[in-house]
Amino acid sequence: MNTKTSTAKAPTARKAPRKSQSAPSQEAADQMAAPELEHATIPSNPATELLAYQTDLWRRGVRYLDTLRERADNMLEHERMGKPPLLDFDYEIILDGRRLERPANYALLRITRVGEDCLEDCLDETKPPVMVVDPRAGHGPGIGGFKQDSEVGMALHEGHPVYFVIFFPEPMPGQTLEDVQHVLRRFVETLAERHPGQPPVLYGNCQAGWAIALLSADCEGLVGPAVLNGSPLSYWSGESGVNPMRLAGGLLGGAWLTHLMADLGDGRFDGANLATNFEALKPANTLWQKDYQLFADIDGQRERFLEFERWWTGFYSLSKEEIVAIVENFFVGNKLERGELEVCPGCSVDLKRIRNPLVIFASGGDNITPPHQALNWIPAVYPDTAALKAADQRIVYLLNPHVGHLGIFVSSKVARLEHRAILESVGDLNDLAPGLYEMKIDNPTGDPDCHKPQFQVRFEERRVEDLDYPSQAPAFEQVRALSEHNVALYETFVGPWVRLYTTPWTAEMLRQLHPARTSRLMFSERFAPWMKGVKWLAEMAETMPTPVDSSSPYRQWETLMSDSIASTLELAGTTRDSVFEMAFGTLYAGPWAGMAWVKTSND
Repeated sequence: MNTKTSTAKAPTARKAPRKSQSAPSQEAADQMAAPELEHATIPSNPATELLAYQTDLWRRGVRYLDTLRERADNMLEHERMGKPPLLDFDYEIILDGRRLERPANYALLRITRVGEDCLEDCLDETKPPVMVVDPRAGHGPGIGGFKQDSEVGMALHEGHPVYFVIFFPEPMPGQTLEDVQHVLRRFVETLAERHPGQPPVLYGNCQAGWAIALLSADCEGLVGPAVLNGSPLSYWSGESGVNPMRLAGGLLGGAWLTHLMADLGDGRFDGANLATNFEALKPANTLWQKDYQLFADIDGQRERFLEFERWWTGFYSLSKEEIVAIVENFFVGNKLERGELEVCPGCSVDLKRIRNPLVIFASGGDNITPPHQALNWIPAVYPDTAALKAADQRIVYLLNPHVGHLGIFVSSKVARLEHRAILESVGDLNDLAPGLYEMKIDNPTGDPDCHKPQFQVRFEERRVEDLDYPSQAPAFEQVRALSEHNVALYETFVGPWVRLYTTPWTAEMLRQLHPARTSRLMFSERFAPWMKGVKWLAEMAETMPTPVDSSSPYRQWETLMSDSIASTLELAGTTRDSVFEMAFGTLYAGPWAGMAWVKTSND
C-alpha cells in the first residue's frame, strides 16, 4: 500500500550576482595563471566574523524564544480542543467505552484514510486486523500513529485493517483497572465480529503492554499474536547504575505518596507528575541538550520540536483507583509475574494462561523499560525451556542495541525496519514450534516500500535458562512490606483529613500550578503579553540570511561550551543515581536491614 509521506521543501537557491563582462584585471589574470593559488583563502576580518556570529546568535535566540511561545500557544489550543488524539491519519469511532454498561474512558477507532488515499482498495482481506494500544502514562494517545512512518503506517502499508485504541483526558468517576480490562475485551469482541476467523494482532506500547498481557490471558482464542513494545512486566528487574527508576518506590517509602497526590487532585492523579518523573531521569537532556539542539539548529529542528512537544505537554489524568492499583500491584508489588495480581476479587491473572504468540521488542538503550524488565518475567513464569514448551507457548524477543524508550514507538527508522519486519512475520509465528526465540533481521534496507526477500527474518531458538538477570527480590520484598505499612498509616491518620479539605477548586489550582505546565505556559502571549514583541522580531529574523555556519570558530566554541555543560549535568545525574543506589542498598539490602518491615507487614 502506498501512503503519503510529507516531504520538506528544498531551499531555494539564490542567484549569484551578475559579473561584469569586461576583460579581467591584471591581478585576476595573475591569479588564474597560478594554479597553486587556486584554493587559497583570504583570512577573514576577526571583527567582521565576530559581528556576524553575534548577529546569528541574536537571530537564533529570537527564533528560539518564538518557538517556546508557539509551544505554549499549541499547548493551550490543544487543551481548548479537548486534547484529541494526535494521529496523522483519518479515523472514525467504532465503539465509545464511556457508553458501555461498565464504562471506562477508552474508545476504539478505525483508521479510514491516509492523506488523500482511501483504504478500502488497499487492504488485504486475507490479513488479520491490527489493534494498536498506546500507553496511558501521563500523556495522550497517538504516539503509535504520530506520523506516516509509524506502527499504524507500517500496518497499513502491509495491508492490515488497522484499529487504534484511544483514551480521553479524564477518567470516569471511580474507574478501575477491571473497568478498563472489561472495555478492552469488548473491543476485541467487536473486532471478532467485524473480522470473523481472523484474531487481531495486538500492539501494546510501554504501559499498554501489560494491559495487552492481561487481555491475552483473559481472551484465549479471541486474539492473535501480541507485540509488546518497551513493555515492563518484571518491575523489580534492572541493572545497577543504569535503571534507577525501579528504586523510586523504596526511596519514597512506597505507594503512600501516590495516595496523597491523588487525594490532593480530588480523586484524580495528574499525568504531569509522571512526565516530570521521566524528565528527571536524564537531567542533561531535560535541562540543556533538548533546548540547545533546538537553539543550535533552529531552522531545521523547529517543526520537529513543536510536533513532539504538542504530544508531550498534553497531560492526561488517571483515577485514584487506577494509579494506586498500578503502583501497588506492579511497580511496588511486582505481582503480575508471580500470578498474584487480582484485577477483581477472586480474579487473579496468570500469565501461563496466555496461549497466543508473544513478540517482545526491547532496547539496550532504554533506561525506562530495559530488557531486564521486558524479559525477566519469562523465567519467573516458566522455570525452564521444557516448561515453556510444555505450555505450548511461543515467545519471540527482538533487541535493538541503542534506541531510547520513546524511539521504540516514534522513530521512523525503527518503524521502517523492526516494526515492518514484525508485521510481515506475524503469519510465521504460529508455524514455530513451542519455545523461546530471538528474532534476527538480516540485510535491512531501511526502505518502507520493500518486502521480503529484500530483507530476511530469522528466528533463532534460545533457552529460558539463558535469561539470567540478577535478582534483587529480597530487598524489594522489604520495599513492598514498608509500602503497605506506610499506606496503612496514611489512610488511617492523614488521608481522611486531606480528602476533607480538598475541593475541586484546590485540585484544579494545583493542576494549573504544576511546574510542568507553568514552565511552558510562561512563554504564552496569554500570560506574557510582551511575547507579541518576540513574535514580531522572529518574523523579521526569519527572513535574515544565515551569516555563519558550523565551521565558524565562534560556533565551534559554542558547541564546545554546550558539550561541557551537558557533561557536567550528566555527571551530576550519574552521581545522583549512584547515591540513590547506595541509599537503597543501605536501607533494604545492607547487613543490618533485616526483615523488620516484613515482620511488621506479616503481623
